[in-house]
Amino acid sequence: MFADGESFEGNCAGFGPTNGIATGELVFNTVMSGYQEVITDPSYAGQVVAFTYPHIGNYGVSPEDDESRTVFLNGIVVRDLARRPSNWRHAGSLGDYLKAEKVPVITGVDTRRLTRKLREHGTAQVAFGTADYEALLVAAKAETGTDGKDLASSVTTDSPYRAGEGGRYKVVAMDFGIKTSIIRQLARIADTTVVPAGTTAEEILALSPNGVFLSNGPGDPSALGFAEDTVRGLVGRVPVFGICLGHQVMCRALGAKTYKLKFGHHGGNHPVKRIGKDKVEITSHNHNYAVDSDLPSSLQITHTNLNDGVLEGVRCLDGPAFSVQYHPEAGPGPHDARYLFDDFASLMSDWISGGNA
Repeated sequence: MFADGESFEGNCAGFGPTNGIATGELVFNTVMSGYQEVITDPSYAGQVVAFTYPHIGNYGVSPEDDESRTVFLNGIVVRDLARRPSNWRHAGSLGDYLKAEKVPVITGVDTRRLTRKLREHGTAQVAFGTADYEALLVAAKAETGTDGKDLASSVTTDSPYRAGEGGRYKVVAMDFGIKTSIIRQLARIADTTVVPAGTTAEEILALSPNGVFLSNGPGDPSALGFAEDTVRGLVGRVPVFGICLGHQVMCRALGAKTYKLKFGHHGGNHPVKRIGKDKVEITSHNHNYAVDSDLPSSLQITHTNLNDGVLEGVRCLDGPAFSVQYHPEAGPGPHDARYLFDDFASLMSDWISGGNA
């Protein structure tokens, strides 16, 4: 049910929502596989995800594919939810998994028509469930979406923890909604400590890191003024690498502006051009907000989206820092951009070689 009164009928699956109503900000995702990684990505907190691919759940679920400790999104919309998984890795069906994680699901929906509506009118606030038409319409109109909301604080870790040991470098990762795939990539190059989103610059620097990583996460970057203050206190004092929400926070901290896209980028096949390298990467995306390309002089564009020209990456000219809007860890998605973690390692190496250890 949309706030404008248009409705789509389907069947209840997964977990039955409280009072027969689930609400959230509706977005669509175009991946054909990797649905478990999408569902467990904390960046979807506050949102309802509609999968454009019609058949979801055919290979089941596996614990190794979880991107977080629990599911934070508000619900799922699919055309067809597979009843019997077929894959040697699976540990159960997607339907049973969603029930266990208490995720409301509506199936049998014409997701092509639904996607066309979102592409035409933009991301929308919706309600769905087993309640009657009027109750769902009231709920849809009352849903406020993600604008102006600090959702990162609702998904971040409660306390610091070690996520990798034995690496050459020492990295502190700020958790705005960090994914397991990102932690794996960081652990490949560094001894990593993950800290809560509200950790201050002084507290981070007290851990003597060789680099600081700014993670992905949900919600509106303009609501994270506290994180901007932290990043502003880090850039120039230690190498910094940001992804997705971390990219937006870093750019805002250095004077850039952010805005909300009409229907966002959610999928595993976005072409991104590396400026000055004459190369194109196919990349994984999940973001509703973006950085305005009218940047302050301290920032330089390094990547742009070939679909719509949206800014996808920057580097700082006043300190050892860079960030990208997309997901080089690729969970799910292609691995074209995983070199960025090695670039982060090189940045830390140069920083140390310059006597900044």
